[in-house]
Amino acid sequence: MREAGMAGHGAASAALRRYLLLLAQEHLEFRLPEIASLLSLCGGQFSGEQEIRVNSPFWILNIPSEEMARGLMKRTVCAKSIFELWGHGKSAGELYASLKNYPTDKMLPYLQSDSTYKVHIHTFNKTLTQAQKIKKIDALEFLPFRGKVNLKNPEHIFWILEDYGMNPNDVPEEPIHLYFGRWIADGQRELIESYSVKKRHFIGNTSMDACLSFIMANHGRVKPNDIVYDPFVGTGGLLISSAHFGAYVCGTDIDYNTIHGLGKASRKNQKWRGPDENIRASLRQYGLEKYYLDALVADFSRPIWRKGILFDAIITDPPYGIREAPRRMGSQKETVKSVESTENHFFVSSSYHLSDIFFDLLKFGAEHLVMGGRLVYWLPVYRPEYTEEIIPRHPCLKLISNCEQLLSSHTSRRLITMEKVKEFKDQDANSYLLDGQYMPYRGHNSFRDKYFSGVTKRIAKEEKDNQK
Repeated sequence: MREAGMAGHGAASAALRRYLLLLAQEHLEFRLPEIASLLSLCGGQFSGEQEIRVNSPFWILNIPSEEMARGLMKRTVCAKSIFELWGHGKSAGELYASLKNYPTDKMLPYLQSDSTYKVHIHTFNKTLTQAQKIKKIDALEFLPFRGKVNLKNPEHIFWILEDYGMNPNDVPEEPIHLYFGRWIADGQRELIESYSVKKRHFIGNTSMDACLSFIMANHGRVKPNDIVYDPFVGTGGLLISSAHFGAYVCGTDIDYNTIHGLGKASRKNQKWRGPDENIRASLRQYGLEKYYLDALVADFSRPIWRKGILFDAIITDPPYGIREAPRRMGSQKETVKSVESTENHFFVSSSYHLSDIFFDLLKFGAEHLVMGGRLVYWLPVYRPEYTEEIIPRHPCLKLISNCEQLLSSHTSRRLITMEKVKEFKDQDANSYLLDGQYMPYRGHNSFRDKYFSGVTKRIAKEEKDNQK
C-alpha cells in the first residue's frame, strides 16, 4: 500500500508539518489524484517518501504550511476535514506516548488560559456510547489544557479519531489506529448537495453528478480567471463546477435543441422545456452568470477555432452511445444517420466513432491548451478487454491519472486526466497514425453493442432464474 507525502517546491523536509486528512469513503480511486492536483495548485507537490493506506479514510500528509492546508480544503470534495496532527499510534499507549513527544511550544498557543476549546471524538466503523467517549477524553488529562471548555462556540477544536478497520462484519474491540489533532478546516462536501442535479432547473439525460463534476474541475486544476471549454457541453453541468471556482466557461454541442433550451424536457411529468431551462439560466441559478462566455452549436469533428492557444483547461464528457448517440455533421453522400430539424434549422447527421472522438479530442487539447493546461475526459471501457494500451495518447500530452467508475459488471468509464507538456507542431496533428495507437482503440467503437449485449444477457438470466 502506497503512502503519499507532500513537499513544497524547494522546501526542506524539516520545514514540513504533519497533517491528518479525513476522507469521504466514496469515489476511492478519484481521491488521490484530486488531492495531488489541488496540492500542486496550491504550490506543493507529492513526494513518494512516506506511506499512506490509499483506501483508508485517514491519510497523513506532510504540508509546508497551515495556509496551504486551508487552501486544499477550500477546493476538495473528496476530503471531509484536515487536522494538525499532534500524535498517533496503533494503541492508546502509543498515542499517549506520541502526544508526550509532541513539542510543547507548538501546543501552547492553543492551550492558553484565556482561550476556549472542546474535544470531539470521531470513530470509523464503530459507534461509541457517550460514557465511552467521556472516558477517552478524560484519559487526555496529561495534556496541558489551561483554557475553558466551550461546547457551543470554542476557539479551538481538538479531535480524537479512531480507525476500526474496513470490514463492518469484523469490527475489532480496540481501534487499529488512533489519531489526535487540532481541527484546521472542513472540505467542500456541502457543494454536492447545494449543486445537486435534483435541484437544477436545466438537466438532460446525461447531466453529470455534482460530486463528479467538482472532482473533474479539481483534477483539471481549474482556478480563478481560467478559460475552461467543454466541446460536448450538453446542458452545461461541467461548466457550473468550473465557474464556481472562478473560471470563465464556454462550450459547444451539435444538438441545437440543447444549446437553445428547446424541445422535450428530461424531467418526469414535464413535456416541454421552460424559458429558464438553458445553460445561461443554470449558471444564473447559482449566481455564476458573469462567468458564462457562450455556448455554440458546432460539430467538434470540424474546426471552428482559430489556431493557437485558447484554453486553460478542457473538461468534458463525450457521448459514448448509451443514452445519447455520438453524431457529427454528414452529407447526402454519406450513410445518413438522421435528419435533425427545429423550425428552420436542420442538418444531416452521421455516426461519429468513439475512436475518432477521442483522437480528435487529444489533438484539439494538444493544439489549444496552454502549456501545463489539463484535458479531463471520460473514456468508456468494456472491462473484459481493458488494457492500458487502449488509452489514447499524444506526444504533447502526459497522462496524469486514470480512475475507474463502474457502470455494470462488464463496463465502466475511466476519468482520464492529461497535461500539456510539449508545444504542438504541425507534425503532431496525426501522430496517433504513426505509433500504432489508433488500431487497438478502434475495438471500442462497438462499446454500445457490448454494453447492451451485457444488459440483454442479464435480463435473459433473470428471466431464466424466475422460471425455476
